[in-house]
Amino acid sequence: MSSWSISSNDPFYFIWKVKGCLFGYNIADQKEKVMDSFKPLRQKLKNDFISRYSPGNRPVEIFFAPGRVNLIGEHTDYNGGKVLPFTLTYGTYLLIAFNEDSLIRLASANFGYTAQIPLPEVMIRHDNEWVNYPLGVLGQFVMRQAPLRGMDLLYAGNIPEGAGLSSSASIEMVTAFAVNELYQMDCNMMELITMSKRAENDFVGVNCGIMDQFVVGAGRKEHALFLDCRTLYHELVPVNLGDCVFIISNTNKKRQLAASKYNERVGECRQAVAMLRGPMDITDLGEVGFPAFQEYAKLITDDTIRRRARHVITENERVVRAVEDLKKGDLAHFGHLMNASHDSLRYDYEVTGNELDALVEEARKINGVLGSRMTGAGFGGCTVTLLEKKVLDTFKTKVKEGYAARIGWPPDFYVADMGEGVHRLE
Repeated sequence: MSSWSISSNDPFYFIWKVKGCLFGYNIADQKEKVMDSFKPLRQKLKNDFISRYSPGNRPVEIFFAPGRVNLIGEHTDYNGGKVLPFTLTYGTYLLIAFNEDSLIRLASANFGYTAQIPLPEVMIRHDNEWVNYPLGVLGQFVMRQAPLRGMDLLYAGNIPEGAGLSSSASIEMVTAFAVNELYQMDCNMMELITMSKRAENDFVGVNCGIMDQFVVGAGRKEHALFLDCRTLYHELVPVNLGDCVFIISNTNKKRQLAASKYNERVGECRQAVAMLRGPMDITDLGEVGFPAFQEYAKLITDDTIRRRARHVITENERVVRAVEDLKKGDLAHFGHLMNASHDSLRYDYEVTGNELDALVEEARKINGVLGSRMTGAGFGGCTVTLLEKKVLDTFKTKVKEGYAARIGWPPDFYVADMGEGVHRLE
C-alpha cells in the first residue's frame, strides 16, 4: 500500500500557454534546469493575479495538481473495477489569496468566464461554466462547516481542454488541497479525493468514478498507480520504459463529457448488474470474474447491454495482466494488452469514434509501435501509444499525415512524462 506523503519536487518542463505567452521547455533538457524554467512562468502568473485582484501585501499561495493519462482500465472505475493511470508533468496551477470583501472571485488564464460570488451563494450552480468544478469543491467544505472567507482564485492550466486528460479532476483536487491547507481543515488525502468526486457527481452532474481524483492525489513520479476502485486498494507500480516512451496523441476533437453518452454507458452497466443479480450477489460489474460472466452472460438478454458488460469484465482482466507485465518489464505484451483494450472499447463499449480509431490505426502502421489505445472517456480526446524512442519522429510525421488525410485536420502530440500528485509550490 502506498504512502500519502506529498513530494514538493515537480518537473515543470512542458509547454505552457498563458494569455498568448508561450513558454517552451525541451523535454530533453537536463533535470537540474527544471526549477529555473518555472521562474518566468511563476512571475507571469503572479503578474496576472496582481492585475486582476490587486492583492497588495496579502500573501499569495501557489498550488499545482497534474493531469493524468490512463494506460489501461477504461470505463471500469465507475463499475467498481481496476485501473492503471499515471500523473503527468502538466496540469493546473492555482494562485489564491484571502480578501476582505466576503466574495469568492474566480478567474482563469484559459477561459474568459469569471465569477464574483457572495459567500452565501457559493453553492449555486453557474450553468455549464468551468467555475462549477471549484464551486462544487467549495460546497463540500461548506458542508463540513469550513469557515469560508472571501478568496481570490486564479487558475491556469496546460492540459488541453477536452482532451480527456482529466482537467476537471485537476481543478477539483488543486482546489480541495489548497482550501484544506489554507483553512487547516486537517482532511486527509482520501477525504479530499472523495470530496472532489462528490463535487463532480453531485454538483457538476457527471457520474464519474473515483479514478481521476484518486491518481491526481496519489500519483508519484516514474510510477503508474494500480487502483481497485471497489476496495480502494492501491499500489504504486514502477515503470521502467528503457528505450521506449509513451506519447499522447490528441484528436483535437473536444469532448463535452456531461453532454456525451458517458452517463448513458453508466446506466447500461447498471442494467447489466440488475440482470446478473439473480444468481450473483453483486453491486458492481467489477465483482464479476470472466469465468462467472461466461456462465451467466445469457441472463443479459439485450445484446448491447451484454457487450457493455463484456468490455468491463475483460478490461479488468487486462489491467491485472498489465500490472504483471510492468513488474516483469514485458513491454511487448503490455502493448498487446493496450491494443486489445482499444478494440474492446471500439466494438463492445462503442466509445471511440472516427477520430480516435484513425489515430490508433495510423499508429499501429508504424514499426516500433508496441501498442496504442484511446485513453479517457472517449467520444474524442486522446490516444496513448507505447513506442520505441528511435521511431518517435517517424511516428509524429506519419501519424500526422495519415490522420489529417482521413479526418481533415492534424493531431497534436505530447510526450507523457510521469509527475507528482497535487502539492503546494509556495
